[in-house]
Amino acid sequence: MAYDVLVVEDSAAMRSFIASTIEEIDDVTVTEAGSGFEALKELPRRDYHLIITDINMPDINGLELIRFIRDNDRFKLTPLIIVSTESSKRDQERGLALGANSYLVKPFSPDELRNCVEQYLKNAPDAAGDD
Repeated sequence: MAYDVLVVEDSAAMRSFIASTIEEIDDVTVTEAGSGFEALKELPRRDYHLIITDINMPDINGLELIRFIRDNDRFKLTPLIIVSTESSKRDQERGLALGANSYLVKPFSPDELRNCVEQYLKNAPDAAGDD
């Protein structure tokens, strides 16, 4: 099975690091978005098996993006991982309360990211439109 992952991160270097790390996993295709606004344009184009988003971004931040995703029937069950420098327990609880499945604090290791992604992909049902 092929997996589609959307990576939403405003830092080009971090976005590239995340994409290259998870593209090492078999059958994973990554779509990159440099902002929450770009992510909103990408979401209707494909049924994603996993979404990874930063919180602190220009225009639409990660928390607003999560709220949109969880309010959308098409994506409300799509696993979502937050990657952020915001490391307080309060920030993490807030992200998880909004509907994120996991929260990775930057910096994290490639293995940490890969393990987290693989956990969701191995249990992923077909993406929304793949019935």
